[in-house]
Amino acid sequence: MSVRALKGNGRWWALAGCLLWLTFTFFPLYWVAITSFKTPLGVVGGPTYIPFVDFEPSLSAWRELLSGQRGQFYNTFIASTIVGLSASLLATVIGSMAAYALVRFTFEVKLLSAVIFVVIAFGGYLIGYNFLGLRQGPSLIYAFVAALSLAVASSRLRLPGPVLGNNDIVFWFVSQRMFPPIVAAFALFLMYTEMGKMGVKLVDTYVGLTFAYVAFSLPIVIWLMRDFFEALPIEVEEAAMVDNVPSWRIFFGIVVPMSKPGLIATFMITLAFVWNEFLFALFLTSSKWQTLPILVAGQNSQRGDEWWAISAAALVAIIPMVIMAGILSRLMRSGLLLGAIK
Repeated sequence: MSVRALKGNGRWWALAGCLLWLTFTFFPLYWVAITSFKTPLGVVGGPTYIPFVDFEPSLSAWRELLSGQRGQFYNTFIASTIVGLSASLLATVIGSMAAYALVRFTFEVKLLSAVIFVVIAFGGYLIGYNFLGLRQGPSLIYAFVAALSLAVASSRLRLPGPVLGNNDIVFWFVSQRMFPPIVAAFALFLMYTEMGKMGVKLVDTYVGLTFAYVAFSLPIVIWLMRDFFEALPIEVEEAAMVDNVPSWRIFFGIVVPMSKPGLIATFMITLAFVWNEFLFALFLTSSKWQTLPILVAGQNSQRGDEWWAISAAALVAIIPMVIMAGILSRLMRSGLLLGAIK
């Protein structure tokens, strides 16, 4: 039932409920905003709610943040922006192509081939490191190449056992998000450290952090875009196939324009995940490419959490996401993200 259809007291009750929910939603943002304008004594001296009424606002926390006393604010903001945009764009491009392939083509992966890959990868690494005297990095690379080659070759043979289809592959992608993030972050840190010993620096670099975020974001991109591609009419693509249009032109010339609403929404959702991610940035960066969540978490001293500084840094991290949500809602109101396909 629509709210506009309500009459009399029902409409006023609905309005009161909406206002109550709006207050409940925006009060945390309001509290962060006013706390960033309080002095240390204003924070620890008891709760105050209205500027110029029960406390005198101060810009001290903002001066400290913007002047660099609270960390390299400008470098951190630029690093978050560059890494967030590039990782989200790469994840959306790669993930959308994978999602389209899983929707329009049939894949069969023999379970025994996957078992062969796991056994050769782990066994080859242990043999190379413990018996052949190789370092961890080269041993891992050689084992991975050998395992991948044997798995691909064995998949062409008639192997016994079950065969995994497209739905199983999608579930495998989504299941990567079920692992505790600390496991993946720690494993990436160890791998990056070994790569650094081989002369390829990945810790505290743009490439290393972006690569981690792309891998972190791919499952959700594939999951979201798969539903968008399934909703597209296949008749348009079949008509192009009749005219001998190559598959890559069908994807980029027909499918991508029709799925633009989904691509925009998926990119923004991915950007929100990357922008707010803390654990990977904590493990894989030290100074140069630290992101805003690390800056916010570091706003404390020997006296404990300094909430006026934390609020100022958190507000800076929140504002871009609020702007992005406003843009997304504006696009939705204008009809670009309604998902209607004519």
